[in-house]
Amino acid sequence: MIQLHPDCLMFQINGGQSIPCSAELVTVELIGEAAGELDPEVIRNAARAVLHYFKVELGRTFVSVGEFSRALATVLRAFGLSVTPDSVEPARRITEFDLRELACGPGKLFELNFFPRLRDELRHQLTQSPHILRFTGLRSCVKQLIGARRWTDRCQRLDDQIVEFLRRCLTAEPGAGGCSLVVL
Repeated sequence: MIQLHPDCLMFQINGGQSIPCSAELVTVELIGEAAGELDPEVIRNAARAVLHYFKVELGRTFVSVGEFSRALATVLRAFGLSVTPDSVEPARRITEFDLRELACGPGKLFELNFFPRLRDELRHQLTQSPHILRFTGLRSCVKQLIGARRWTDRCQRLDDQIVEFLRRCLTAEPGAGGCSLVVL
């Protein structure tokens, strides 16, 4: 038997036939026209997660299209998307902010100035009533604040402090009850 490419599964289609296909290609086909409205990285990560689940965790190479689409729907819901049988539509308002803007923007910040400005930015983002508040660029932000070229233990400690600070600020803010926090 020919060995499958690592990012492929054998999909069982109607009539009992099986065809090898890339998980990402099947994902784009299942999502359809809504794929253009979604972040390609989110789709790619969802497809990889489902592929990993079937191949590594369950040890399977043959999957029905129905099984794959149900697992994909579960993953996409975890990303805050509403999945219906015919389409995938954004269900939740997602607000995103790049932490590098605070660390690298005008008037570069050091750790002491960073945290109050971060709290202010979190409050500003919450005025948009998001369901998901996503902060990106954490690793680059930490390295900029510390002035490190490589990731060190000190970087990891500051990384943990920033995530914990965001969690505490979010729980302390009134009106943030239904908001989820994602820090990347």
